[in-house]
Amino acid sequence: MQCAQRLKKNDQVEVLSGKDKGRVGKILRVDPSNNRAVVEKVNMVKRHTKPNPANQQGGIIEKEALVDLSNLKLICPKCTKTVRLGKKFLDDGTKVRVCKKCNEVVDSK
Repeated sequence: MQCAQRLKKNDQVEVLSGKDKGRVGKILRVDPSNNRAVVEKVNMVKRHTKPNPANQQGGIIEKEALVDLSNLKLICPKCTKTVRLGKKFLDDGTKVRVCKKCNEVVDSK
């Protein structure tokens, strides 16, 4: 089941559940087909890697893992609260994301 994809790269989000509940971070990458995203410094996992040209030494590397989009909520840049998003058409016909609490446009152009 696919839910509406409203979160985008570089959005500031808060984690709603799981081991990192309450942590805030920036979205680094979104995977819309699996409904997941990678958030900066959230859901850190350890990976054992062999030496390769990119990483000469190898060893244990800590990196971010995917988080389900349903566990993330956007932080509005205007009112600095976690909010739901709506959509609205501007006068010039462009569709933008809108904060449901303060009715301000969230998209930055």
